[in-house]
Amino acid sequence: MPEDAVLTAERAHLDLAAACLQQMHTATAATADAGVDAWASERLGAARAERLRSLAADPGAPPFFGRTDTPDEAFHVGRRHVRDAAGDPVVIDWRAPMSRPFYQASAADPQGLTRRRRFGFADGRLTSYEDESLTGDDGESQLLREEIERPRSGPMRDIVATIQPDQDDIVRAPLAESICVQGAPGTGKTAVGLHRAAYLLYTHGEQLARTGVLVVGPNRAFLRYIEQVLPTLGEV
Repeated sequence: MPEDAVLTAERAHLDLAAACLQQMHTATAATADAGVDAWASERLGAARAERLRSLAADPGAPPFFGRTDTPDEAFHVGRRHVRDAAGDPVVIDWRAPMSRPFYQASAADPQGLTRRRRFGFADGRLTSYEDESLTGDDGESQLLREEIERPRSGPMRDIVATIQPDQDDIVRAPLAESICVQGAPGTGKTAVGLHRAAYLLYTHGEQLARTGVLVVGPNRAFLRYIEQVLPTLGEV
């Protein structure tokens, strides 16, 4: 498929994902919160409000940032799951098991993939894409390098589109495993820890809803600096 045709098709899928996300928000807002008693109604209302905040978090972020291709099908990978009116997936949550090959696949171990596609965005518009073949030698991803090296300012942002295989191993480690992330300043220790929290909340939500998750920082300024990371990953 010519490059312009690929961009046109991917932009159409981006528009579809955005429309489906809006439909999910509208459907959630219309959900009744009348329970069998006042307590049940309050809990239903709180759950709906939390779901709405999750769907509305970081509206400027594109619905997806990558795609994985197998011999039979392709899946777009994003910050949260997006489905259409029929319930079919339009975007797969980055934390889902089927998204792991996006982070882990290589030419040496393609994990069932034939291609990994990364997308470039400018002001919310899909402007470029880059395909990585997983059937030959590993090559350096220009889009990945540019995103990693892009200057950061303001509050900490998520690194969900650029997680490296060794970081992904830490993020997806078992719940019962204690993890100590060490490294020099600026190497992503805090970001990896926050992405691990988001992954555990997604994977073990019911269990952690009972026990809770505590994020501790050295001071309030640090907590303000990192406070937007979990909401952008769908955890509010």
